[in-house]
Amino acid sequence: MTQGSKYDLLVVGGGINGAGIARDAAGRGLSVLLCEQDDLAAHTSSASTKLIHGGLRYLEYREFGLVRKALQERETLLRAAPHIMWPLRFVMPHMPDLRPAWMIRAGLFLYDHLARRELLPGSRGVLMRDHPAGAPLIDSIKRGFVYSDGWVDDARLVVLNALGAQERGARILTRTRLISAKRVGTEWQARLQQANGTVLDITAAAIANAAGPWVGELLQGALGRKASHSVRLVKGSHIVTRRLFEHDHAYIFQNPDKRIIFAIPYEQDYTLIGTTDIEYRGDPSKVAIDAGEIQYLCDSINRYFKQKISPQDVRWTYSGVRPLLEEEGADNPSAVTRDYSLELDAPEGGAALLSVFGGKITTFRKLAEEAVDKLAPALHNTAPAWTAGAALPGGDIPRADFAGFLRGFQQRHSWLPADLAHRLARAYGTRAEQVIGNAEALTGLGRVFAPGLYENELVYLRDAEWARSAQDVLWRRSKLGLHVEAGTLDSVTREIDAWFAGATERHIA
Repeated sequence: MTQGSKYDLLVVGGGINGAGIARDAAGRGLSVLLCEQDDLAAHTSSASTKLIHGGLRYLEYREFGLVRKALQERETLLRAAPHIMWPLRFVMPHMPDLRPAWMIRAGLFLYDHLARRELLPGSRGVLMRDHPAGAPLIDSIKRGFVYSDGWVDDARLVVLNALGAQERGARILTRTRLISAKRVGTEWQARLQQANGTVLDITAAAIANAAGPWVGELLQGALGRKASHSVRLVKGSHIVTRRLFEHDHAYIFQNPDKRIIFAIPYEQDYTLIGTTDIEYRGDPSKVAIDAGEIQYLCDSINRYFKQKISPQDVRWTYSGVRPLLEEEGADNPSAVTRDYSLELDAPEGGAALLSVFGGKITTFRKLAEEAVDKLAPALHNTAPAWTAGAALPGGDIPRADFAGFLRGFQQRHSWLPADLAHRLARAYGTRAEQVIGNAEALTGLGRVFAPGLYENELVYLRDAEWARSAQDVLWRRSKLGLHVEAGTLDSVTREIDAWFAGATERHIA
């Protein structure tokens, strides 16, 4: 990249919305540069509950339009990347003192029918004594309901969108922040600064501000603009424990405070529990769970499960700041809408600016499509929307049949241990062949850094997916950090960081 490069669109923010906008725009023939101040998905977009869902609880707040839009997107996304997204059945135990059964049945009927379903089965009532999900629950829970939603590896979803953007011509600059931008005629003159101090001056016909929790700060700071919308920062925290149940269903629990808590099978050996909803006023990059949240999540689980947990059982935690669209009168953070607003500032004869407020991971593709639609007239672009039927990188699996794809992958590489073959197929889909390279035995995968993590994969992640540190690899591109023995995690982290520091990088973003 050279000084003075010109682009149609500068996207600021490497979370799910920014990466989605960059991919959509590049696919319409626009020249695109995306800059992210940290790693891709370093903040909010890797800290979700990792669900592709309509948001059953939003029906209670009469968010019918949002729920319908999200439900429509579920199956579109499941088809686009069946390696990192798949259907998941949820069990809702019935607690008569919280909500009557008729109300839950009515809500689930609406949830089943607000949008067309082809891949996902509908809801039904169950007796807990007859269902595997009943065994871990306290004996007083006699009945419940089962319904469908989807699971997603959120951080990988961001990376795949960025990869899809790059393969259509976009330039992706991680660890690069926008420090200033000013309108000069029909262009933005923007100054970017990389982590090594290098300053880049570029011009763009339009800017998409998809900075998530920093959207307002970016507007008022580097962009020098005022916004008609604002975001409300809400902290959501999760805990991970050893596996609390053996079956493959997830649970959705109703708490007396009307919060919803999920307990989800996670990384084969664990259970993911979350989330909290707490007003947040600090630096979004420094968000962390507190002792009160950990206890709250443990208490929520103990209200339903026979096997009790305490803070000592927590193996890992993560927290994120959701930039929710501010609404008047929404005092309860749980009641704040998860919908989004796109604010377009496009003066006659001037460079366009679009800012993204709010949103949720399930609706990112639709948000990106609408964002580029709004920008298109200012960019004189008439190309049609295209992402609804397009596979994400690695997701071009015939008939979206992951099980069939995995069998073929294992047959082609029978020397791979079954658990490693499964992990690589899940993480990379059809791109797993690029990770394997020419290897014909485990020794061909290179140096071992941790159980199941070989140098071939680090090379791929560095050269193809912008990974630059152990944190990027162990906690975002994968969750292998969970599977490393706690006593050796620090040494594994140092080894990987040293490898990145010493390796000759063929593609430096």
